[in-house]
Amino acid sequence: MIQYVGVNDHKVDLFEGQYKVPNGMSYNSYIILDEKITIMDTVDIHFAEEWIENVKKVLADKLPDYLVILHMEPDHSASIERFIKEYPNITLVGNTKTFTMIDQFFPCLSIKNRMIVKEGEILELGKYSLKFVFAPMVHWPEVMMAYEPFTKSLFSADAFGKFGALDIEEDWKEEARRYYIGIVGKYGVPVQNLFKKVSGLEICRIYPLHGPILQDHLSYYLGLYQTWSSYQPEEEGICIAYASIYGNTKKAVEELTSKLENTKVEVFDLARCDLASAISKAFQYSKLVIASPTYNNGVFPPVEAFMHGLVERDFQNRTIGIIENGSWAPTAKKYITQYFSSSKNLTILEEGVTIKSKVNDSSSKQIEALAEKLKSH
Repeated sequence: MIQYVGVNDHKVDLFEGQYKVPNGMSYNSYIILDEKITIMDTVDIHFAEEWIENVKKVLADKLPDYLVILHMEPDHSASIERFIKEYPNITLVGNTKTFTMIDQFFPCLSIKNRMIVKEGEILELGKYSLKFVFAPMVHWPEVMMAYEPFTKSLFSADAFGKFGALDIEEDWKEEARRYYIGIVGKYGVPVQNLFKKVSGLEICRIYPLHGPILQDHLSYYLGLYQTWSSYQPEEEGICIAYASIYGNTKKAVEELTSKLENTKVEVFDLARCDLASAISKAFQYSKLVIASPTYNNGVFPPVEAFMHGLVERDFQNRTIGIIENGSWAPTAKKYITQYFSSSKNLTILEEGVTIKSKVNDSSSKQIEALAEKLKSH
């Protein structure tokens, strides 16, 4: 039997100190009840006592044999020391890099029993077993996953996770995409390598370290991860990301949006929106429009932060349109073009828009031409 013993966190406002999580987070942990009782990962230190109580309720008077550590990020590993105090004879199971990080995070921790596992090694529990699948850089170097063949279950570490606590009803895809693009997005190649490793496994259930257990429509979730990790658009549509100092660049964006009838468009004011959401949406759609005033011979700072987030995550396979504004020396388009010069498979449209202070007849015609190109490209 596999049972959930994780916790919900509604205290955190910024996950990893940067991602807004209005619906909180879940830190997932599981117990495999068999001849050898196994705990899968711990939780954030702020919820250690709640988690220990959850574990005790399931165990009753039994003692666990193993604590398997799939990922050493503190939201999953910080309660290791507390758990060892409760169960000093427990055997910690991890790989070589796992234990290197344990020694770094807990330099004074005394561990009686360590089991270092290798790629493909199997831990027999009784009816159940765990086959370890290493997943380096998805999204830390020590990450591994565990496949349980009897139930055809994959314990997937941070993969297939999402923002949001489990006691909140919300769409999986939106927060899973924002989570993936924000946290794992840079590591598409390691995710693709992982898919190759597990391609021969029959998986009926996925146990992630964040978000709900996935067991229905797995092809849907796996398909989205294939799309995200190969940097392909999910769908045809346009993400428009802009910043405006006095409202004139905003008016240009509004005019462009009005000309994109019968086209799916989402617009983000980068000075006011959740940046992670804007970046996630840029990855969702096939086209992106960036609109910015010229600022110190570059772009407005919120636009720069947005572009940095894209380039850092290997943004590619998209079409980009540019709107620049500048009262005396508009250079934003040149700057944006250069910023993406090292990115792969990006098409930057020649039909850009240059505004000098305010939209006029000339720039309106440019906006119309850009709209037509976006609709036909």
